[in-house]
Amino acid sequence: MFLKHTEIAPDRVADILSAAEAAALALPPAFPLEATVAVNPFLGQTGEDLATASARLARVGGVRLTRARADYAAMLARGEMSEDDLAAALYACQSPVKPVDLAYLKARITGPSEMPQVLPTVADLAARVDGTDWPSIIGRSFGLWAGGHFDRGQALWTPAPGRGAFAAWREWAMHDLTPEIAGLSGFCAHVTEAPDTADRAILRACERLGITETAAETAFHRLYMDMAGWAQHARWLLWQAEAAGQSDHTLTDLLAIRLIWEEAIFAQVPGVAEVWAETVAAHEAPVAPSPDQVIDGILQEAAERGYQRRLASDLRSPAPVAGRPALQAAFCIDVRSEVFRRALESLDSGVETIGFAGFFGLPVAHCAHGSDVVEAHLPVLLQPAMSATSHAAPEIEQTTRISARATRAWGRFRQAAVSSFAFVEAAGPFYGAKLVKDALGLKGAALAEGPAPRLDPALDADAKAETAAKVLRAMSLTTGHARLVLLLGHGAQVTNNPHESAYHCGACGGHTGEVSARLLAQLLNDPETRAGLPAQGIDLPQDAHFMAGLHDTTRDEVTLYPDSAAPEHADDIKKAGAWLARAGALTRGERALSLPGAVARTVAARSLDWAQLRPEWGLAGCASFIAAPRAVTSGVDLTGRTFLHSYDWRADTGFATLELILTAPVVVASWISLQYYGSSVAPAAFGGGNKLIHNVTGGIGVVQGNGGLLRPGLPWQAVHDGAALRHEPLRLTVLIEAPTEAIRDVLRRHDGVRALFDNCWLHLLALEEGRIAARYRPGLEWEVLPD
Repeated sequence: MFLKHTEIAPDRVADILSAAEAAALALPPAFPLEATVAVNPFLGQTGEDLATASARLARVGGVRLTRARADYAAMLARGEMSEDDLAAALYACQSPVKPVDLAYLKARITGPSEMPQVLPTVADLAARVDGTDWPSIIGRSFGLWAGGHFDRGQALWTPAPGRGAFAAWREWAMHDLTPEIAGLSGFCAHVTEAPDTADRAILRACERLGITETAAETAFHRLYMDMAGWAQHARWLLWQAEAAGQSDHTLTDLLAIRLIWEEAIFAQVPGVAEVWAETVAAHEAPVAPSPDQVIDGILQEAAERGYQRRLASDLRSPAPVAGRPALQAAFCIDVRSEVFRRALESLDSGVETIGFAGFFGLPVAHCAHGSDVVEAHLPVLLQPAMSATSHAAPEIEQTTRISARATRAWGRFRQAAVSSFAFVEAAGPFYGAKLVKDALGLKGAALAEGPAPRLDPALDADAKAETAAKVLRAMSLTTGHARLVLLLGHGAQVTNNPHESAYHCGACGGHTGEVSARLLAQLLNDPETRAGLPAQGIDLPQDAHFMAGLHDTTRDEVTLYPDSAAPEHADDIKKAGAWLARAGALTRGERALSLPGAVARTVAARSLDWAQLRPEWGLAGCASFIAAPRAVTSGVDLTGRTFLHSYDWRADTGFATLELILTAPVVVASWISLQYYGSSVAPAAFGGGNKLIHNVTGGIGVVQGNGGLLRPGLPWQAVHDGAALRHEPLRLTVLIEAPTEAIRDVLRRHDGVRALFDNCWLHLLALEEGRIAARYRPGLEWEVLPD
C-alpha cells in the first residue's frame, strides 16, 4: 500500500530533484584512507550559524553540536570561562529567542538541555511496529554491496565493474535474498520493477511516500545520514569530479537506492502511514533553532572567549632581533610543530624557526619511485600546477616495479579464497621470526626515504626565480637569512593503523612533506634560481644554503636529506643535527605527560607497537591560528594547540600573502579544527568509531566489526584518552597581525571564507604589536577592543 494523494505534477519535478541536489551538498566529502585529510563535517552548513546547524542536524541525524551543560558549568567553576565571557557571548548573539539577561543564562547552565530528536525514516517506524530492526538490515545489506562496488583495490574482484551505482545495485539486489530472508517479502521483485534511472526512482518514491518538494531536502538529508560514510564517500567522488570540471551522479544513485528500500518497507508495514505523514509534515517546517539550542550556542562561544582571554595574556610585543641567526628552521604550521619549535629555540638564542604550510608553496602532483600513481602533494582545496617524479634510471625502475608486482601477487595468493588456507599451512612457520621481530618492535624505525624528487618537466630559469621569490615572500623570508636554512616537512610512522595517512601532512594531501621540502631545497639552491632572484627584488647571501628534512611527529626525530647537503656547510649541518636531537628529546619529554602510560623513553617506541591505540595525539587540542612575526609568540608555551604561520604584513606588498593565508592555510586549519570538533561532540555521526573493532573495507575506510556502514571522521581514541576528552572542542580562533581594513578587503572578495567568520565557524581577531586590538563582527564590521 502506498500513499496516493500527492502525485507530483510535472512542474514540481524540478523542485524535487533540486532538493536532492541540495541535500547532497549538505554532506562533507570523506577522503579514502590512502590520502586521508581532515574535512569540515559541517561543510554544507557554513551558511548557517551553530544554533541553526544544530537544529538541522538534530532533525536529520539526531546529534547535538555542543557539549553537555555540565561541562560548561564546570568550566565556569574552574575559571576557564568567566561571567564576562558569558555576558559578551550573550550580547553578540543575534537570535530573537536568546535569553533575556545574564541571570537567566546562568540559571540555565546548571540544568539539562533538550535532547536532539531525529525525525524517523520509514524503516525506523516499521521497526517500532513489527519489531524487526530494519535500519540495521539495510545498513548491513547496503554496506556489503557498497564495499564491493566502491572497492579501490582491496578486493580480489568487484561486482559489475564500470557500471553506475544505481544500475550495479539493482543487478545485485534483484538476486540478493537477504532482505526476503529477514522478512521483506517480494523485495527482489520490487527492485526488478523499479524505474531504470535514479531520477525516476526518486520521483516515484516521493509520489508513493507522499514526500513533498517542501519536505524533500531534509527528508533526503535524513536518508543520506543513514548511509553514513558511504554517502560521504560518494560526496568525495563528486568533489573529485567537480575539481576536474566534470560531474558525478553517485549521490543521486544512493538516494534512489535508499528510497527503494523505504518504498518496500512502507508497502509491507502500512500501519506506519499516519505517523509517516506526520513526519513528512515535520520535514516541511523551516529549520529553526530552539531556545535551548541557542543557549548551547552561546555557552559554546563563551567557552571560546575564555580560551581567547587566556591566550591574549600570553602574547607579547615583538622585540627587534639582533644579528644574523645561527640557524633557521622552517616547519609546517601543523600544531605538533609548536612543541618542537619551542624546544629547538630554547637551545640557543641564535636559533630561529619559521612556520609555513607543509607543501611549501609548491602545488605538485608527484609520481613516486616505482609507481605511476599520481599523488597530489598539496591542500585539497588547490589544483596541481607542477609535476614531479622520483623515478630512477630505467633499469632500477624496472627492478622496483617487478618487485612490487611480485609482492602484490604474493599478497593476493595469501588472501585468495582457495589458496589462503594452504598458504597458512605451508608457509606459516617461516613467518615466525618476522612475527616475533615485529611484535617486539624490532623492525626499522625510520620513515621510508625514496630517491630525490625532481620537477618534470623542469622549470626554465625565469620560472625558477619567479617561483622561488613567490615562496620566499609567502614565508616572510626575503631578508635576514642564516647560513643554513632547514626546510622541514613532517610525517608520522605508525604501525597497524588504517588511518596512517591522517597523521601525515594535511597540506600535502595526506602524504608526508618529504617531496615538497626536497623540491624547494633544490629550487632555492639552484644557481639559475639564485641568479634570477635579484630581479625579483630578493638578494640571498651567497653562503645561505637550504637543506630539506622530515620531522617524524610520532618519534620526534628529524631526518636531514643528504641530496641537499653541501661540504662547505658540514659544520653547520653537524651543529644543526645536534640541536635537532636535543630538541627531539625535550619534545618527547613534554609529550609523554599527555600520552596514556608513556614516559619520555617510551614515546618513540609507541610508533612500532602493534597494539598502540594512541601513538601520538595528532592535532588533538588545536584551538588557534596565529599569523604574525614569530616574536609575538617566541618563548610562549602554547601547549601544542596553535597553528603558527610566520607573517610580516609590512613586507606584504598589496597584501597578496595575507589573501593567500586567509583563503588557504586558514581554511585548511578550519577543516582540521572542525573535524576534531565534530568527532568530539557528535562521534556517532562524524566520528570513526572504536579502533579496537575496525576493519578496512574496499581500501576506502573502516567499518566496525565485519560489515555495515562506513565510519568517517576520527576514531574515538584520537580525541579521548579513556577517561575524558583529550580534544577540547572549540571553534578555531584566528589571530592575524595586519590592518583591519586589509583583512576586510580580502573577506569582501571571498564569500566562502567570509561565511566562516560571519557565521562564527571561526573567530577572527586582529593583532597590533602583539596585542588583540579588534574582533571581527558579522557583516564586515570590527569591534575595537580596549588596551
